[in-house]
Amino acid sequence: MSQIKVESAKEFIFTKSDFERVRALIYKRAGISLADSKQEMVYSRIARRLRATGIVSFSTYLDQLEAGRLGDEWEAFTNALTTNLTSFFREAHHFPLLAEHVRRLEGGPITIWCSASSTGEEPYSIAMTVCEAFNSLTPPVQIIATDIDTNVLAVGAQGVYGFERLDKMAPERAKRFFLRGKGEQEGMVRVRPELRQLVTFKPLNLLGDGWPLTGQFDVIFCRNVMIYFDKATQRKILARFVPLMKPHGLLFAGHSENFMYVSDALKLRGKTVYELDEGRSGVR
Repeated sequence: MSQIKVESAKEFIFTKSDFERVRALIYKRAGISLADSKQEMVYSRIARRLRATGIVSFSTYLDQLEAGRLGDEWEAFTNALTTNLTSFFREAHHFPLLAEHVRRLEGGPITIWCSASSTGEEPYSIAMTVCEAFNSLTPPVQIIATDIDTNVLAVGAQGVYGFERLDKMAPERAKRFFLRGKGEQEGMVRVRPELRQLVTFKPLNLLGDGWPLTGQFDVIFCRNVMIYFDKATQRKILARFVPLMKPHGLLFAGHSENFMYVSDALKLRGKTVYELDEGRSGVR
């Protein structure tokens, strides 16, 4: 069995077979497609799990993982391979459109699903936008923030960040929505309680059989997630999104994602923003 060349001086033996097993397992578990170029990343992240579990080889670790002998390790395995790149008001062009959209809605409550919330910057950016749109810290909105990674969900629910995370935010916005830490919390900020109350964090695997969601949404954010999935997985997820969108609902995608080639049920509303295409409900 050949060994990956870059691993010759590493702490653990890591073979091509080990990499292929990891790749197959994370695809089945979370729909994530790992490219050949991710071998070094996989070694680094899963090696931490070997150290944490006291197992001395990748093959043994994967054997025990698949056999269900490691308790909650599936969750840790998935968390280790999940990429969580995020920031406040990332892809800023989306938020004025969101504000315009929610201002037109009547009858509330407005329901928004952020389907890959990571450490919370995106759902809190959504919450700030809605508060500004209604000029109120208690707008008629409910935001569900989900992610497959339980570690980042815990960070989001806590709502505490390093002050540098606000570097690109307008000072008046930062002052309105964040509390600055003092003493031992110097250099940290916390999302205001009113804002945190608008967001409910919960675990959700987009590839899971059942989604813990009820009703339909006025807005769904699924940004910079589909790039990790192959076309078949994208089709499966979009087919499940469509019935969860209200007739006027909007679906926000990432800057490098194009759903027009995957779903006939959606049409472009703006830059990487989609709405339901009346009369068409298929997925390509």
